[in-house]
Formats: sequence, C-alpha cells, structure tokens
Amino acid sequence: MTLESQFNSIAQLYDKQRPSLIPCFSDFYGVAIDNLNLSTTSPEILDLGAGTGLFSEFVLQKYPNAKITLVDLSRKMLDVAKKRFSSNKNIDIIQQDFTTFKGEKLYDAVISSLAIHHLEDKAKAELYNTIFRLLKPDGIFINAEQVAGESEYFSRLYDKKWREKVEASDLSREDIDASYERIKLDKRTPVSTQIKWLRDAGFKEVDCLYKYYDFAVLYGRKE
Repeated sequence: MTLESQFNSIAQLYDKQRPSLIPCFSDFYGVAIDNLNLSTTSPEILDLGAGTGLFSEFVLQKYPNAKITLVDLSRKMLDVAKKRFSSNKNIDIIQQDFTTFKGEKLYDAVISSLAIHHLEDKAKAELYNTIFRLLKPDGIFINAEQVAGESEYFSRLYDKKWREKVEASDLSREDIDASYERIKLDKRTPVSTQIKWLRDAGFKEVDCLYKYYDFAVLYGRKE
C-alpha cells in the first residue's frame, strides 16, 4: 500500500487518533505554536503536508486572521480539511505533492507536522532549500516531526518507548496494528543531520526546541 493510500484510508480517524499516537501531543504542538512568533497579526503561512489541517487549526487559534495555504497529496485528508475550514475564506487548499510545490509568493512562515519524515534524505535537504526560498526575510520555518535517534541504539529505544505508550492507549488492536504498518514507510533522520541541512539551506537561527524521544520540533529563522 502506498503512503497516499494509507493516509486516505485513515483520513476520517486521523485527528481522533493523534493524542493516542503522540504521547506528548499537547507539548509537541504547544511548543511549535508558542514559537510561531510573527510580526503581523494576519500572516501568510504555508502548511506543507497539511493533511487534515490539524496544525493549521492550532495556528488559527493564535492568528485568527492568518491566510494559510495547505498543500497535501491525499485527497481524503484534504476533504477533512475542507470541512474543517469551510467557513474560512482565508484558507487555500491545494492537492499536490508538497515536495514539488514552488509557490508564487513569499510567506511569513512555513509549517509542517509529521510529513517530512516520509521523504528520503536527499529530498528532505532539497525541500529545506525550497522552504528557505519561500520565506520572507525574518520568516520562520517550524517542523513538528518524528526523528531518528543519533544512533541505532537510540532509534530502538524511541521505538520501544512509543510502542509501550501506544499499547497502553485506548486504541483498538486494529488501529494499533495499522499504525505499526504505517511507520514502516517512515524514513526518519536524526536531529543533528537536519539541523545541518537547515543551516546549509541558509537559515541562521536553527535549533531543536523540543524533543520527546522520536518527536521533535525543529526551528529555523531566515535573516
């Protein structure tokens, strides 16, 4: 099953399952939003791999007048996003592979959550270069992501800890097994490697703002 078909199949359940599949859900998104500090109350924001629009919804709680462009390949995930934002005329939804999105304008911020780890390393590095070009001066990139450990030892540890939490959750056996199948398509990369790519792309202020085992919030500011 392809990545697109897997996400199409869980579109309706995606948001409901997030707190169970992300043990640090509140802090994970909370730190990301807390550090999305922009100089305008009506920023233009690009959400890459937007899925159902969950991350963008959190952004709108902080910036109700934001103009957000959501890009994702999964039609059914975007169908959920369309319902979520049906009354908001500042939302633009584009069904497209986010790695090929070039854009016709610059953005105050580019955000992404739980999407870029599906790319091969070369594609990740290339995407970071594209994101840098899409940002205005002082623009911010925030990536709330799943990452590999700095060694196989830590990657195994992260996986063990995550599975323990998922097994203890209220998810059904079927949903848990489906989540295990989906992570087989992951291509996670250590934080240190991704920070280097962000710096290589041109970002001057780069750091990992939050980390809970394999869940990390990466930050880059364009000067």
